[in-house]
Amino acid sequence: MLVTLSIRNLAVVEAVDVHFYKGFHVLSGETGAGKSIIIDALGLIAGGRGSADLVRYGCDKAEMEALFELPVKHPVWNTLEEQGIKANPEEHLLIRRELTVQGKSSSRINGQMVNLTMLREVGEQLVNIHGQHEHQSLLRADRHLALLDTFGDSVIGPVKALYRERYNAFVKAEKEVRELQSSSQKAYQLLDMYRFQLEEIAAAELKLGEDELLAEERVKLSHSEKMMDGISGAYELLSGRGGLDTVNNVLSRLNDVQSYDSKSLQPIAEQIQSAFYQLEDAAFQLRSYREDIEFNPGKLHEVEQRLNQITGLQRKYGDSIEQILEYYSRIEQETDLLENKDERLEQLIAKRDELLSDLLEIAEELTEAREICAEELAEQVEQELKDLQMERTSLKVRIDPIEDPRGYEYKGLKVRPTKQGIDNAEFLISPNPGEPLRPLGKIASGGELSRIMLAMKSIFARHDQIPVLIFDEVDTGVSGRAAQSIAEKLYRLSSVCQVFSITHLPQVACMADHQYLIEKNVHDGRTMTQIEGLTEEGRVKELARMLGGVEITEKTLHHAQEMLNLAEGKKA
Repeated sequence: MLVTLSIRNLAVVEAVDVHFYKGFHVLSGETGAGKSIIIDALGLIAGGRGSADLVRYGCDKAEMEALFELPVKHPVWNTLEEQGIKANPEEHLLIRRELTVQGKSSSRINGQMVNLTMLREVGEQLVNIHGQHEHQSLLRADRHLALLDTFGDSVIGPVKALYRERYNAFVKAEKEVRELQSSSQKAYQLLDMYRFQLEEIAAAELKLGEDELLAEERVKLSHSEKMMDGISGAYELLSGRGGLDTVNNVLSRLNDVQSYDSKSLQPIAEQIQSAFYQLEDAAFQLRSYREDIEFNPGKLHEVEQRLNQITGLQRKYGDSIEQILEYYSRIEQETDLLENKDERLEQLIAKRDELLSDLLEIAEELTEAREICAEELAEQVEQELKDLQMERTSLKVRIDPIEDPRGYEYKGLKVRPTKQGIDNAEFLISPNPGEPLRPLGKIASGGELSRIMLAMKSIFARHDQIPVLIFDEVDTGVSGRAAQSIAEKLYRLSSVCQVFSITHLPQVACMADHQYLIEKNVHDGRTMTQIEGLTEEGRVKELARMLGGVEITEKTLHHAQEMLNLAEGKKA
């Protein structure tokens, strides 16, 4: 339930801190006192859209904070855990929202910053605000299927989940068929291009690393004359009198005197001997290398032509031979697919038709589940309407297939499966015996719509786990016994969840467990709205005002007290 609500600088509210309890709460006050601001604040807490216009004039920002106390097993705790928000089910849940005059918004859950989408996901599980616009949503047949599915979720939900799974597979297959059919001309053009490219790459007979080896060979062939001069000179110097012969003479001289100090001279002689062998080996390698040097302009031309061929392919198909070969492999596979396009199309159509057949089977099961739940919903709504002075009203949920001339054959019709199934649902009503069932919008008055919506809310409250229900003037358009029946229904609903109602009707206000007076005052030239929890005496005065307007007499006070006493009797 909602435990506390704090508001700062929102529209005409400067500062409000209010505590709430279990049961049925009524917010009353003069027209224009700012009752809707309280609802707006809760709407913002629940993730509703905000704007800079809501910030109190002269202030930098508006702030709202709500504290909720929830059962340990409420689904919102799982939502918070999945989103990585720290929360302990044994403790309260704190939501804070700020709006700035620059139009910026920030939200926190238990002190942790969240985006508006996340706030809305949490808020939808905590607060349900029912205003006048929801009366109009009842008139929209496109909303009725969702209401039916919500009511029958335990029966409809599992079938719908299976349907969705098969529907996604069907949509994917249908898309593949459509794309393949629409790409015929483009496919033939691609096929011609791929065949040319495959032939060009295959003819090149590329080998991995070939370009690097060719580049090295080109350098050697391009500089073969310089290399011959350099290598020959080095060999002559190394193998001539100034090279190995000199080192050999050094060794001979050392050998002549080594016996006089072998300890010192022998290591030196060994080093020179090792160097001699290494130089001798190097001279041999230089001679061999010199013999392999080619003066071959023809081969250089061949190497350059091959490198130019590889460079040309790299410009077209990839920066390296490896990338060119990868591209070749990819278009080879795509060519196979394109060459087998007709066969592939037949396979895809067969697969799609098989999935469609399976989908329509499950769609039929979904329709049957909805028809069962539709009857149950109609019965329960009619029962609730009896309590709301609409005992002669008949309600039916009509379910029809979604027909589409371009759809698929199904029981002699052309239907188009959607992610919701193949059904349309519409609520039909007959307010009086003997009258035909007709769409709500063509028959129901504002007062009737209010009661039908309240009847549905009463039913849905037993199925979902939303802890806070808020009704903004749900009693509009009713009076007398109908108003009393709405009041009693709201009170009974508060045994399932915490209920708030903004009302102008004393019949509704007297049934509340807790009543709050919302007043607008002017202080230091500024208008501000305040909210006050009423005592028993305060409730009597407020009810008297609601009964008699500006003039409050002993008679209206007595009547107000009597209404409260009668209400307590009805609650017992």
